[in-house]
Amino acid sequence: MANFDALNAEVANLTSVVDSAVALINGIATKIEEAVAANDAGDNTALGELATSVRAQADALAAAVAANTPAEG
Repeated sequence: MANFDALNAEVANLTSVVDSAVALINGIATKIEEAVAANDAGDNTALGELATSVRAQADALAAAVAANTPAEG
């Protein structure tokens, strides 16, 4: 039974990670739409700020994946 408990815990963790990634991606899509609308309205800084935000989120996601990926071997 202990093996199933560990597997269930791992599946729950993966579900949470996937949900977090989906939320991140959807949030980026929303920010792109907002930045394009702001740019169309004459706010020339919106797209640059978006690029900075996306890079920061990508770095945070990469760090989280690296920190939670077991080493091979």
